[in-house]
Amino acid sequence: MRRRHNTGDSRRYYDWMDRAEEDMETVELLRREDRCYFSCAFHCQQAIEKALKAYILVKTGNLVDGHNLSWLCKQAVKHDEEFTQWLDESAALNHCYIETRYPTDVPYEMGRGQVRRFAAMAREMFTFICEQVEEELDASEQPSAGPEAAGE
Repeated sequence: MRRRHNTGDSRRYYDWMDRAEEDMETVELLRREDRCYFSCAFHCQQAIEKALKAYILVKTGNLVDGHNLSWLCKQAVKHDEEFTQWLDESAALNHCYIETRYPTDVPYEMGRGQVRRFAAMAREMFTFICEQVEEELDASEQPSAGPEAAGE
């Protein structure tokens, strides 16, 4: 399978984080209104996809292509093993990408409890990714430990 090149997608991490935050706000609005379960679950997936892409962009300077959260999370693990803790959640939220948008012959059920679990999962993961992005940005702003920093 050949991957397309992202010629029009932003290469600014903060654009991706802004959109991820907007997706999380949408999740909260829909969850509070207790409606549109499929749309709410889809926005859970979208928020994490965009946040993971932002993190990888901050770490590598490269925008990765793809929607599979397990794959994106594994890319993040290459830079920080703490992301390993989110592999199960990534796999669970993957089901919110296609299955929530298109009808199937075998109906995919989505209830209040499942949406609440997806929303909680996405919120926790999103918070973690935001913290990792902030830590990376803070670390990149620190002066290097060269001779000047050591007072030599």
